[in-house]
Amino acid sequence: MTTYVAGGKGVAAGRGWDWIAAGWELFKRQAGMWIALALVALVIFVVLAFIPFIGSIASFILTPVFGAGVVIGCRAIEEGRPLEIGHLFGGFREKLGPLATVGAIYLGTAVVIALVVGLATGASIFALMSGATPDVATPAAALTVILALLIMLALLLPVVMAIWFAPPLVVFHGKSAVEAMQESFTGCLRNIVPFLVYGVVTLGLGIVASIPLGLGWLVLGPVLAASLYTSYKDIYLTA
Repeated sequence: MTTYVAGGKGVAAGRGWDWIAAGWELFKRQAGMWIALALVALVIFVVLAFIPFIGSIASFILTPVFGAGVVIGCRAIEEGRPLEIGHLFGGFREKLGPLATVGAIYLGTAVVIALVVGLATGASIFALMSGATPDVATPAAALTVILALLIMLALLLPVVMAIWFAPPLVVFHGKSAVEAMQESFTGCLRNIVPFLVYGVVTLGLGIVASIPLGLGWLVLGPVLAASLYTSYKDIYLTA
């Protein structure tokens, strides 16, 4: 019997690695289906990327919805049930409104930050929102865009913390979008050191996964997705 810990609890630094290791264990149970889910998700987001304006908005809003589907699938595996393609779309069937609201808040905040940074540095909001450095006339202009992107990423960090655990908090505990984001931010803040370990390990694994034409991400992507569930359990549930 597990008990929910509101706002999450602090855990040891080494747990950052344990989340990934536990995600790997979930992946191994149904590796083929995990890779299939990754390919389906990839196709969806690639298609959205080719739809001007609307596609970008949809990508932001749907990210928490698909995140919810992933954690629903992880729970199914733990309960001895098979992972299915349908699990990826579980967020559309459960708590779609709050999940989409989380994505909309994420989008709105990102736009505001991009506007502020763009006005302060002179960089294009389109370049900031896409995360890509466009062709520019001079090295100084390129440096301006890169600096603006770094500033935007730093300002977005608290927002990422607020949405990180929002999907499981919404679908498993019935939190509203704002409540889930508040508790997600608190849980991340209480575990800055484990997340630093998690980030360093993820960076190293990401470099390795990118070497063979990026094919390693077909494994690493699902493992990291499953680690969202394992880290949620570690921080928000207690025996």
